[in-house]
Amino acid sequence: MSHEIDQILLSVYARSFKSITDEMSISMEKTTRSPILCEAKDYVTGLYDAHGNMLEQTENLPILAFSLAPVCKYLLEYFGDDLHPGDVIFHNDVFSLGNQNNDVAVFKPVFLEGKLVAWTAVKGHQADIGGNVRGGYNPNAVEVWQEALRIPPVKVYEKGKLRKDVWNLIFANIRLDIVQHDMKAEIGACTVGERRLLELLRKYGLESFESHKLALFDATRRMMQAEIGRIPNGHYSGEGEVYYDGRHVGSRFTIRVDIEVRDDSIRFDYSRTDPQTNGFVNGTFTSSASATILTLLQMVNPDIPHNEGMIQPIEIVIPQGTILNASYPKATTFGNHLCPPNADAIIRALAPAMPDRVTAGWNNLLCSLTTGTDPANGDTYVDIGFMGLKGGSGAMLGTDGYDHIGMIDASGGVLDQDYEMFEQQTPHRLIRHEYLADSAGAGQWRGGLGVETMFEIGSQDTQLVTFGDGDFEPAFGLFGGGEGTLNFIRLTYPDGSVVVPKNKDLITGVPRGTLYHQQAGGGGGYGDPAKRDRATLAREVRDGVISTAGARESYGYSPGASGGDE
Repeated sequence: MSHEIDQILLSVYARSFKSITDEMSISMEKTTRSPILCEAKDYVTGLYDAHGNMLEQTENLPILAFSLAPVCKYLLEYFGDDLHPGDVIFHNDVFSLGNQNNDVAVFKPVFLEGKLVAWTAVKGHQADIGGNVRGGYNPNAVEVWQEALRIPPVKVYEKGKLRKDVWNLIFANIRLDIVQHDMKAEIGACTVGERRLLELLRKYGLESFESHKLALFDATRRMMQAEIGRIPNGHYSGEGEVYYDGRHVGSRFTIRVDIEVRDDSIRFDYSRTDPQTNGFVNGTFTSSASATILTLLQMVNPDIPHNEGMIQPIEIVIPQGTILNASYPKATTFGNHLCPPNADAIIRALAPAMPDRVTAGWNNLLCSLTTGTDPANGDTYVDIGFMGLKGGSGAMLGTDGYDHIGMIDASGGVLDQDYEMFEQQTPHRLIRHEYLADSAGAGQWRGGLGVETMFEIGSQDTQLVTFGDGDFEPAFGLFGGGEGTLNFIRLTYPDGSVVVPKNKDLITGVPRGTLYHQQAGGGGGYGDPAKRDRATLAREVRDGVISTAGARESYGYSPGASGGDE
């Protein structure tokens, strides 16, 4: 017998689910220790029903946003009836629907009066996950075992009791003790979510929860269908480029998407995408599908709840063996970072159909990871340079791009490093971190600005890993808008020699005192630059956002001329 739907209570459930995942997220922020988690917030928290359907999520990093529900459904199939109150499950395996090896998830089944009623889950990027290279990014990898410790579904707590042997087996294969602490924080956040959800279920009853959950899915599905219905029916195609697989200089790969819009449903088909590589530049189905969904979400109503109903009108086809869905046992750590060219393909495809809802191109990723030993205390460190990688977003109709927001797969979710914490957590000394003038693509609405970063490396025999594509192709403009600028990373050693890493590279033995210099470019512009508001240009020249020469070259504008300074 179905429970009568109370529209006010339906809203209470929706807001409560979101409040719970937000509280789980705050718990992670306050209890994790790695800067990748507690500062950059490279994690996602979520609630799922007994069948693994998404109830709600807090997606601090959008590329992780849709990576938990597929695994949750896999766990139900994997464990069957062997699930009990007090169980805690770890998982990162990319060949059982994980998205990236470093992104390790905790799942906790939630029971009410002995019945499985829901799941809480957290997934976060860990500072190390074993494999050949500290930090987890190995540009030389060709198979998964050269990248990471694979963790297929495994119970680390069973019926509330720690499985010490399993715990020790996992962490004996991970270099940094901080990872144990951060995984305990994930367990704690899942426990917080479990506690809050059980309070909600006891207050309103399981029957009410089940019926209102289905009603919420249905309402959300209709909201998404309405958004898709605004796109004209038809077939649309677009491409994005991937440069260099880490092994074959000059290699290039194309992501091709064919989009079919039919009334209130949308289908993304990547069957024409290039085959997988023999390097680490491959993706998994989960990471690639998540990239597709997060790109679409940037074009629709931002108030749509993030639950199972939202994804029901969306179909995604990514054949195994393509660069977006590599087959076992290929290396796939770079997979999350195939999101930018995937997004480029989708934007290029849909721009003619929905010019008022797409952005121009975003600055692509060029990132570095430094690891070594701090000479002051002998501690090992791993640092992903979030400050330096955050370029600008693309502009859109009526709006300039966001400055210093980062790659599209983070979409502002990855926060900056605090300068003082950067110097506490690493032996490096920050010299410069500022907006990069003239980096934004010109347009009636300009792209977002990129940044320039410089620091002095403070550890001897430092290891540097670089990964990305942002030094090959600038962010593209739309409808007459200009391109952003390219990225670069350059090392100047104490003896004056200069090293420019490849965009997927592993450099060892970097000496203490080396100057690290990085630029992240700006986003693409939208519309004819000649139509940009002159008063706005005057302010930007005055503030150093655009140089006098840049204003003249890109906009035909000379400060002080008639109609100029206002």
